[in-house]
Amino acid sequence: MKLLSHASLRQMLTLPYIVLVLLAAGIIGALSYRAGSDAVDRLSDHLLTETVNRIAQAVENHVAGSEAVLETAFPPDIAAPVLIEKELDELRTRFWLATSVHRDPNNYAYYGDRRGHFFGLWRFSEQEAELRVRTDDSKPRALYRYSRIRGDLGLPTLETRSFDPRERPWYKAGQATTNQTWTAIYIDFRTLELVSTRARRVNNAAGQFEGVVATDLSLEHLTKFLRKLKLTPNGFAFIAEPDGNIVATSRGPHLRKGPGEENTRLNAAQSEDPWLVATYQAVRGLIGSSQASGATRTSAFAGPDGATAQAGYTRLRDKAGLDWIVAVAVPRSDFMHDITTNVQRTALLALLACGLIVAVGFIVLNVIARDLRRLAHAARDVGEGKLDSRIPVERKDEIGDLARSFAHMQNRMLTDRLTGIANREAIVRRIEDRILRHRRQGDAHPFAVLFVDLNQFKQVNDRFGHDVGDRVLIEIGQRLTENLRGSDLAARIGGDEFIVLLDNVANRNDAAVARDKLERVLAQPLQALKDIAPELATFAAGAAIGMALCPEEGHDLETLLKRADEDMYRRKQARNAARGGY
Repeated sequence: MKLLSHASLRQMLTLPYIVLVLLAAGIIGALSYRAGSDAVDRLSDHLLTETVNRIAQAVENHVAGSEAVLETAFPPDIAAPVLIEKELDELRTRFWLATSVHRDPNNYAYYGDRRGHFFGLWRFSEQEAELRVRTDDSKPRALYRYSRIRGDLGLPTLETRSFDPRERPWYKAGQATTNQTWTAIYIDFRTLELVSTRARRVNNAAGQFEGVVATDLSLEHLTKFLRKLKLTPNGFAFIAEPDGNIVATSRGPHLRKGPGEENTRLNAAQSEDPWLVATYQAVRGLIGSSQASGATRTSAFAGPDGATAQAGYTRLRDKAGLDWIVAVAVPRSDFMHDITTNVQRTALLALLACGLIVAVGFIVLNVIARDLRRLAHAARDVGEGKLDSRIPVERKDEIGDLARSFAHMQNRMLTDRLTGIANREAIVRRIEDRILRHRRQGDAHPFAVLFVDLNQFKQVNDRFGHDVGDRVLIEIGQRLTENLRGSDLAARIGGDEFIVLLDNVANRNDAAVARDKLERVLAQPLQALKDIAPELATFAAGAAIGMALCPEEGHDLETLLKRADEDMYRRKQARNAARGGY
């Protein structure tokens, strides 16, 4: 009060308003920061979980092919040969097919028996291969180059050193167990890539151990995948074994020089990257030894400089003994950068408002606070699983950018990344909303759910490769969406399966007409194959489409999908029977 007694009238009238503006700006800034922080925390948890799941899926896709390679090379019902040289042609055929299943990365399959004999096939390309054979345990392997599956063998080249498969780790690992097993990861001395081998024992006709079949798996693809991920500026991801040995990392090396200048594997706990060390130690302590495979979690931890970081992590295991930790870590400041910048700009606007007009300042701050609260509510809905929650913020400033980022995230969560149409989550929510509307409003108009399963898609993948198969799926998705009404929805739910919601149909016949139209559209020649070769201009995959009506055939999502799937299967069987397929 004594201070005010010496102030002028102008100061007494001005200072309280300035204090109020600054105080209001401070309160609004604090509320904005807190609301943005809460929203970012929820968003970051979702993004980390999604990224970890993407990496886990990539790992599973990468290693899954090795099992199929072994099963193709030596199917369970085929006994090991008594002598390799007597079944050389059959082994060539099977191993060629085995290395065709996932030629990248499983381009090498081989077999060694208890006599020390060896048979291996290395694929250089789609048509070029090398046969490695040892039928005399006193001699080295003979190498034969040839082309195509049954091409003539070239002149043999003998290796300079003797190779006894019985002394190799993969042979001993496969002999020691009745199941498929992974060997320890090792460094390929030629490529300096990390490699692991999957092996399985093979019995003779009497059910006794005869040999071991195996295939090598390069892990370099995993590092390339991690380094292509779009992370934050300081975020990183890694895959490691429980003991800390790095399998793949998005930044930095995964090998180091040993005392004798030899290359050794890098352990996360001994890395020169302090963030990698801190993240591994935090995740290793959190994940424990008992966490089940597939459980993805997030947590905050203190980084090496005391800054808070957020991590997503999971543990991957398979029946062959694979046991890896997948982790993604991002400093919290990366997530909060835009929020912090926005609050600073808000404070600056408040200071400028003190010199211009107090009323305008209050209005601006109130609008900002209102939109941030709306954005926080929308983010909270996303955090609670309401992926289609509307974001009621339409601005062209930084808050608008953040709102559009949230909207873009929602769209990605509801969109199939390959075809660009809706995904399983989107169609499930749409059907559930339609069922709820039918129940609440007593909607007299039924609706139909169609289950679409492509014909001959596996043959397309096997013959032309997955890139062409992806183009076929994109074309099918476009055909579906282009031939539906605006109120209908088509979605890809996985593989070559699609679901279509016919929002309003007059009756079953009306739905059947729409279904028949889609079958005719999908039976037209595929443009994706026409671009490959002119003779494929008339090739068409076609599809079997099952149908279920609500409420006639079900009042809930599970029943409708089941009925549509059953109808699709019946139509496919009937069509195959008519063509002589069954």
